[in-house]
Amino acid sequence: MPIAATPVADEVESPPDLPATAAVTLLPTRATLLGRMADHAAAPGLSPVTLVLVGLLRRDTGWPLPGGQLDRVAAALSGNVRGDDWLARSGPSEFAVLLGAAEQDAETAADRLLEVVTGADLPGITACAGIAELGPDTSPSEVHRRATLCLTAARSIGGGRVIRYRGSRR
Repeated sequence: MPIAATPVADEVESPPDLPATAAVTLLPTRATLLGRMADHAAAPGLSPVTLVLVGLLRRDTGWPLPGGQLDRVAAALSGNVRGDDWLARSGPSEFAVLLGAAEQDAETAADRLLEVVTGADLPGITACAGIAELGPDTSPSEVHRRATLCLTAARSIGGGRVIRYRGSRR
């Protein structure tokens, strides 16, 4: 069962009767994301799925991004995910992409997604990414926690960083 693309790709510009943040508010929420991951984990024998969390960074003040800027990033990301990928909102300045790929391949996709954010022409805005693979013995919330941990580490280093979860220390 392939992961369906998020239908927000057609919402590059919001219709006049919708608020400026329409593309962002149309994205599925973190709860929907976790449900989608649970559905995939329950279906045995499918191709690997990896969660990529893309977190935005402001280089100037660190204040939250205005809705219009989030909308531009959402539109740029939705226009650049593959047909079998799935885009959702994960937090105030985070986007989640479920990729139908193994972790190693997800690093390449994450680098591409960070370039998309940079290309959205938002001065002072960069992005980082955290990656974790959905496994048969790992709950969706644990996968999300691992990707968030990696994203937090990437943010502490600076823009353009991608960190992949590689398991526990032994």
